[in-house]
Amino acid sequence: MELTRRAMLGALGGLAVGGTVASVVGTSIAADPKTKRFEQINGDFGWKPHKLDPKECAAVAYDGYWHKGLGCAYGAFYAIVGLMGEKYGAPYNQFPFAMLEVGKGGISDWGTICGALLGPASAYALFWGRKERNAMVSELYRWYETAKLPIFNPGEAAKGVKGDLPTSVADSVLCHVSLSRWCFENKVEANSKARSERCGRLTADVTYKAVEIMNAKIDGTFKPALAAPQSVTTCGECHAKGKEADNMKSVMDCTPCHSGNEHLMNKFKDHP
Repeated sequence: MELTRRAMLGALGGLAVGGTVASVVGTSIAADPKTKRFEQINGDFGWKPHKLDPKECAAVAYDGYWHKGLGCAYGAFYAIVGLMGEKYGAPYNQFPFAMLEVGKGGISDWGTICGALLGPASAYALFWGRKERNAMVSELYRWYETAKLPIFNPGEAAKGVKGDLPTSVADSVLCHVSLSRWCFENKVEANSKARSERCGRLTADVTYKAVEIMNAKIDGTFKPALAAPQSVTTCGECHAKGKEADNMKSVMDCTPCHSGNEHLMNKFKDHP
């Protein structure tokens, strides 16, 4: 039976129960948990990815952001996996999509990773293991750090406020930094409809880019194009594995949180 998007967003937005969860995610606890606990039916990454239209996915992501207030991670994830479900059926259309609501507000309003990034990264993880996936995630996240967002404009279909919105460069993949910087630079209150509209459009933007990366990966043409910022290299000179102080494990731009550090200030005298 062909499912409409409304049915997918609604009925399948609820959590699957019992054996459905096991069949959906391709995992099953065997009879002998001591020896078979982590074995999986289709291997660790058994789902086949399908190419999608980035423009279509962006529009779905925007609508998904607003659906029942489920937010950015849900909107972005549904626009990839849910859309595969609409087009190709099982197993994609059986995923308990509402679980991605946890990413809203940087994971339950903690302002950590932007949910619009969590959604695509989670989708990638259904299809590729870490060795293949990491470069895809890094390309998407690095783009997010440096792009002027939001770009997407739903026109008259806008659900928060209509018209153009101002942009900003997040310089960070953290929801708290990204959202607060946009609000501060553009004098917009964080609890306003304009800010919600910004996050809905940003969800569409991230999904568009994520699907471009995914399509290139499927085609075998994906090549990372964005290099790490100078701060990562500079900090790594002392704080990476095998260095003087091995106490750093990250590839995100260091400067949003550590620009006041004397070492970075000496290296980047022109940094604010």
